[in-house]
Order: sequence, then structure tokens, then C-alpha cells
Amino acid sequence: MRWLPAWPSTMHTLVFLSTRQVLQCQPAACQALPLLPRELFPLLFKVAFMDKKTVVLRELVHTWPFPLLSFQQLLQECAHCSRALLQERPSTESMQAVILGLTARLHTPETEAGTQPLCRKHALRVLDMTGLLDDGVEQDPGTMSMWDCTAAVARTCIAQQQGGTVEPGQAPLPVEVRVDLRVNRASYAFLREALRSSVGSPLRLCCRDLRAEDLPMRNTVALLQLLDAGCLRRVDLRFNNLGLRGLSVIIPHVARFQHLASLRLHYVHGDSRQPSVDGEDNFRYFLAQMGRFTCLRELSMGSSLLSGRLDQLLSTLQSPLESLELAFCALLPEDLRFLARSPHAVHLKKLDLSGNDLSGSQLEPFQGLLQAAAATLLQLELTECQLADTQLLSTLPVLTRCASLRYLGLYGNPLSMAGLKELLRDSVVQAELRTVVHPFPVDCYEGLPWPPPASVLLEASINEEKFARVEAELHQLLLASGRAHVLWTTDIYGRLAADYFSL
Repeated sequence: MRWLPAWPSTMHTLVFLSTRQVLQCQPAACQALPLLPRELFPLLFKVAFMDKKTVVLRELVHTWPFPLLSFQQLLQECAHCSRALLQERPSTESMQAVILGLTARLHTPETEAGTQPLCRKHALRVLDMTGLLDDGVEQDPGTMSMWDCTAAVARTCIAQQQGGTVEPGQAPLPVEVRVDLRVNRASYAFLREALRSSVGSPLRLCCRDLRAEDLPMRNTVALLQLLDAGCLRRVDLRFNNLGLRGLSVIIPHVARFQHLASLRLHYVHGDSRQPSVDGEDNFRYFLAQMGRFTCLRELSMGSSLLSGRLDQLLSTLQSPLESLELAFCALLPEDLRFLARSPHAVHLKKLDLSGNDLSGSQLEPFQGLLQAAAATLLQLELTECQLADTQLLSTLPVLTRCASLRYLGLYGNPLSMAGLKELLRDSVVQAELRTVVHPFPVDCYEGLPWPPPASVLLEASINEEKFARVEAELHQLLLASGRAHVLWTTDIYGRLAADYFSL
């Protein structure tokens, strides 16, 4: 059977193999689509997308027999094929075929419905293209980045609106296209035009996750005003240096999204040690707006100065958080004590305290927080927290009570090989643990000052020969404990930590 690509690690069912055979002759497959059971369409879509059967893929979208066409449902690992296409960069050919099929559907007049078997083309109401891989790595010519996919849909929206009016009864039924938007200064004008064009258009662009990077305040507000309040689940404002004044302008526009589940704000600066009257007013206004959210489950305030103010921030929220990221927030012991006693602690699935010094007076409150969150915690990030062997060993009894923990991040901490071995041995009781991102042991550095600043650990060179021996010893310990499936790595760029919505 020469036509089968060789994917030895992928298991296929007989139905999958038969479907692949059917799609070998694309013209014949297109002619057969009206005669095939609609239950086969999801598998037909996955096979056509995987094998780049673009003619069939275009026709599948054009005649889709269900109200929803969701990439997240159709391209995941399934009973017929263990290949999860969502974890791969989508091919340019397949994505373009989907866009062309959508365009063909929009350009088919409604009066021609009677000529189409089963009127399948009229069933599609929502095309969900969210969940595509967005790893930030430069794409090769054969694949499409998430931005490229979004841009292609946006161009279709603009072209559809510029296509002119049609006679009554000729207009296609509208389709809602759900996408994740990544916006910066260069793409802002283009995406704003696409969102404007989709208003009242047969092709309605609907944003699920918005990430705005380095965008002026007025542009951020203008974009937020164009988004559908019923669709948006996340707002992520990065590298905008808003400050409390800028945030007080933007936050009421964000707070109108009553279904918002995730809010990620970065670099919100306001010096609590020398507060100004205006700064205090802006902070109080920000807190009042935060109290409007009813569905918020994830809050990220990375690199924001929150020393001694965490109680004010979290007390305003109407519901307990499940994900809290407070990286580089200069937290004080009283902040950690409050969090441990708050309703949020017992609901936390994800906690990020990176960049906060937990080695001194913060250690005991941090351990109390772990104790409170032990029953629910799935992901713990402690990068650059100044945790040496002494602090880690005293924390292990409570850390190992986190029985459901799947991910532990310890990169950038001054741990020795002896400390890592102790962690590995004790973590055997954590049956769900799958990933540990650990630092290069201090044993592998030459002439390291003590205690070593995080900058030294991140930038100094290591002895590769020593580290190779460390890796081999850790691997042997994992094998001996029957934990070979647990990944121990120093790779902080592998995006191994799960997004909140995938927990």
C-alpha cells in the first residue's frame, strides 16, 4: 500500500484508512460528498487537512452539514488517529483551502439552495479557528502562523464587505468566525478595519482571546470597543507600560466583558512606598472596576509593584481565582499570608510566584500558601525565587502534599545536585507529576559567588562535562524509581507549562 505515508508512531483505525483511500481521487470524492453519511464529515475533514487534500477540504467547508466547524474538535487526537494536529503548525495549503471554502459558501446565493443536496451549505453558523499553535517561532514556508491565519480571515472579512450589496433573497446566511487576535502597532490598523468590516457582514469576526502588545492606550481602547462582549474570554495586555493612570482609562472598557475569564496585565507600576494622591485615586478606581467581573478565573499581574497591596486587589474580586500569576511583584510576607487565608488559595490550579524572593521571611508564609493550595494545585512556577537547598528541603514535606501537581518550575534557583536528587526522590509520591524544569546545579558552575544572584545563574557559563554527568545521574534515578515518563529539563523556552484553559 504505497500511498500510505509512513508514520510508525501513529495508530489508525480501519475507518481512518478507508477514508484516506476515498480521498485519493479528489474529484470523485467531491462528487461523492452528498451521498456520504454526515457522521463521516468530521473524519473526512481531519484526513483532508492532514493529507493536504485541498480540493476536498474546500468542498467540505463549503458544504459542511453541521452548525459548528471547530478546529479544536476536529484536529485533536481521536479514536481513529492519535495524531493531534493542533500541536503542529498548520500547513499553508490546508488553511488556504479552509478560507477558500468559506469564501465559496459566502458567495453562493441563497436562491441556489434547492440545487444543493441536503442544503448542507446552509448549516454552517460558526467556524471556530481558535486553538492553533502559536509558539512564536519563525514559520517555514509550508506552514502558517496563527497571525497569518488571522490575517487571511481578516482580509476575507474586508473583501466581503467591499463586495457590494446583493438583491433580497440572494444574501448568504451569516457565519461567525472565531479567532484569537495578536495585535501590535504594525497590525492594529488592519485588524481594526477587519473588525469594522465584519459588523453587519455575512462574515462576522469574533475574537476569543485578545493579546495587545506595545499598543498605545487610545488604540487599545478603540480595539476593545469593537469586540463582541459575548465572545471574548481573555484580555492580555503586554509591554504597554500602562501605569496606574493608563490602566484606569482602559479597565472600564475591559470590565464590560462580563464573560471574561482571564485578565493578564503587565508592568502596572505605581510606587506604593511613595504614593501620590493621583496614584491612590487611580488604584482605587482600578479596584472598583475589578469588582465588576463575575466570571474571572485567571489574573496575571506580572512585573507590577504590589508590595503590601495584594489584599486590596484580591478582596475586590467576586469569585475565587483558579490561576494567579504574580511574577516579579515584590511580594511581602503579609501578601503571602493573606493569599494563604483567602478563598482563592483553596481553588488555585495554577500559581506563579517567579521573581519573588522566597528565601527569607517569605519562606514560612509561602509554605503556608502551599499547604492551603495543596488539594487543587496542578502547576507551580517558582523561577528565580532564591531557593537554595536549605529552603527547598524544608519545603519538600508540604510540596509533596500537592498530590495532583503536574508541572513544577524551579529554573534560576541556586540548587545543588544533592538538592535536586532529594527533590527527585521525594517527588516519587506525586503520581501526576509530568514535568520538572530545574536549574543548572550550582555544582556545574566555576567560581560562583554565594549566594549567587539570579543574573549570574542565568548568564554565567557552566561546565558542560559536569552537567552531562548530572543529567545522566538524574536519568538513572528516574529509571530506578519507575518514573522515566517524567521530564526533567533545563529548557525554559519549551513552553512546557500549560495554559490555564488547558488545565
